[in-house]
Amino acid sequence: QVQLVESGGGLVQSGGSLRLSCAASGSTFSGYNLAWFRPAPGKARDFVAAISGSGENTRYSGSVKGRFTISRDKAKNTMYLEMNSLKPEDTAVYYCAAADWESEHLGNSDQAGRYRYWGQGTQVTVSS
Repeated sequence: QVQLVESGGGLVQSGGSLRLSCAASGSTFSGYNLAWFRPAPGKARDFVAAISGSGENTRYSGSVKGRFTISRDKAKNTMYLEMNSLKPEDTAVYYCAAADWESEHLGNSDQAGRYRYWGQGTQVTVSS
């Protein structure tokens, strides 16, 4: 069983930056695919970014591509989301998710139902 704990959220001004972390305990998620989601109107979990088991492949939603960077540190059993050029519309609770499978192909990585483990979320608020 994997427990995920997010941290790093907070209040930031528009144009600012934050770095979210997602630490795993209980078991390792090394090698599994990971992702970040946030709620959107009409959608409890909207895709933000995903990273493959090796960490070599990543995928982003159109709204964050070029501004956010997902990464993982297998030695620390931790995933990160570096968020730059933040906008008020990025305000949300951000959830990390871990799959119980590994793939370098991220075509279906935007589907929340494919992830087994979820954190409790960390609030990000961007003021204008």
